[in-house]
Amino acid sequence: MIIDLRSDTVTKPSKGMLDAMQSAHVGDDVFREDPTVNQLEERLAKMFGKQKALFFPSGSMANQVAIKLHTNPGEQVICDKYAHIYNYEVGGVAFHSGASCKLIDGDRGMFTAEQVKASINPTDYYYSQASLVEVENTTNKGGGACWDFQEIENINKICKTNTLGFHLDGARLWNALVAKNETTLQYGGVFDTISVCLSKGLGCPVGSVLIGDEEIMKKSLSLRKLFGGNMRQVGYLAAAGLYALDHNIERLAEDHKRAKEIGEVLTKLSTIKKVEPIETNIVIFELNDDVDEAQFLSKLKEKNIHIIGMGSNKLRMVTHLDYTEQMHEKLLGELKSI
Repeated sequence: MIIDLRSDTVTKPSKGMLDAMQSAHVGDDVFREDPTVNQLEERLAKMFGKQKALFFPSGSMANQVAIKLHTNPGEQVICDKYAHIYNYEVGGVAFHSGASCKLIDGDRGMFTAEQVKASINPTDYYYSQASLVEVENTTNKGGGACWDFQEIENINKICKTNTLGFHLDGARLWNALVAKNETTLQYGGVFDTISVCLSKGLGCPVGSVLIGDEEIMKKSLSLRKLFGGNMRQVGYLAAAGLYALDHNIERLAEDHKRAKEIGEVLTKLSTIKKVEPIETNIVIFELNDDVDEAQFLSKLKEKNIHIIGMGSNKLRMVTHLDYTEQMHEKLLGELKSI
């Protein structure tokens, strides 16, 4: 038995998802003639109360296209220092859009409306001007933390007052919705653009979708082409997304429960210095200074348990739909024996 908790992207399509993919009706999506892709895009746009949605091969591409839709070269994107678009998208903000990031020192990847207000440069000609505020929910590097929706609404007001775009990197938004009992329409009402991932948590083999209203999304199709993201009979992947929306959202609560149970065991281990607060499916913990990170990872690997080392004695586990109850019991037992 191999227990892989490196990420919620390691899942394989279930039999039900594979059946849906095999029976999908497809066409050439470059001509916008794939009926299953069109169905997925229309469904997600409606779910968020927006007019348009566009399927992408990756969340990074969806985010980077969104940033380009909102910015011009030389402008700034206000985001947290932990933001995925800043840390894990290969400098794409600068490379693709010629923009820079104004980083906020937030709490586990989250910041306040007052911090946004303080980050907006004066309008003097020698300052780079902000054109976009970006939020990530849940926060990856922040350990799956969920934003307070009231604070998001407060940031929305700052954006409107200062004519700033507002983008949500919702790679794990589904986890936040389940954990906080929130709705897609709530988020569609405050953000200009939203990217959602289908392969994190929902079990799809690949795919993200960018959502927004007609005006902001006008150039999204040509930008996807520019980024090399046009696809042909992609309805087979879109069918996986439709299946996931029907079957794999509510069950995320199981992943959250297991993550919290892992956290409870970790807090009792003498080798662990700290466990970050756990709200969803990500567990980040820190080893004591006298514990060797590589050795700790190696001991787990010997028992067929795979997790991620983040450096500085910080480690990460992510629960997901392929992580079974049998695996869970084995992991808890192995942790207690370390």
